[in-house]
Amino acid sequence: MPHSLVINFTPISDIPVGYTSGKHLHALFFTLVNSVNPELAQYFHQSEANKSFTVSSLQVISNYKNRDNFLNYKQQNNIKKGSNCWWRITLLDDTLFSKLTKLWLNLRPQKPYHLGSGELMITSVLASPDSHSWANAISYQELYNQASETERNITLKIYTPTAFRQGKYDVSLPTAELVFNSLLRKWEKYSNISFSNANFDCLFPAYFDINTEIIIEPKTKFIGCIGTINYKILGEVEITIIKQINTLADYSFFSGLGRKTTMGFGIIKRLKSSP
Repeated sequence: MPHSLVINFTPISDIPVGYTSGKHLHALFFTLVNSVNPELAQYFHQSEANKSFTVSSLQVISNYKNRDNFLNYKQQNNIKKGSNCWWRITLLDDTLFSKLTKLWLNLRPQKPYHLGSGELMITSVLASPDSHSWANAISYQELYNQASETERNITLKIYTPTAFRQGKYDVSLPTAELVFNSLLRKWEKYSNISFSNANFDCLFPAYFDINTEIIIEPKTKFIGCIGTINYKILGEVEITIIKQINTLADYSFFSGLGRKTTMGFGIIKRLKSSP
């Protein structure tokens, strides 16, 4: 069962802006897991290539309307002491959530955790869509059962820079083939529901509003796209294929898209309304 968890926390000292990226929240997650289950922490480390989990960058709650629906890929300033913050973790492997039960029970509010030179207190872990728009949990079978057999409009919003690997190089343009094959690989690995006959030749981009973003960090540069793209399913298409495409679009909320999803990249959500 894939889970999307939102971890709320409050800094008890300022957190430098350089430590708000997905890379550093990734390290904090490992620290939390290692504190209660070193073997599981090692599993996460070894599974990075398989992307059995994803991590977002640090988020600050603002006063903007619909703030829960928004997700930043970077912060511009240091995070002030006392700010209301959160970050998101998704777990794709069916067994991971239960293995982390001890972690959820031992996240004591009185124990500070380090993020760079700053310290923070974890205040809550949210797991249901009623508690936060970025939290949810649903079985793979339910995802498939609930997916539409008739919907031909697929609108996806990419919140953090996203790129795809082709051979030796990264590609930032979210073509239907790259997007849905990326989702399919994770679905095939973790769901136990095979889409062996999946075909995306019927998908065509109908609307897009995307930008290229360049993230420069010490020793690395990442170029990816963010924005909204709408695909349409055109022509005579089997119901099974339409259902598979809709399943993968819904699954993107948990799986992330493209490269470096364990470092805060490739966060995506299907939008209910199409342009």
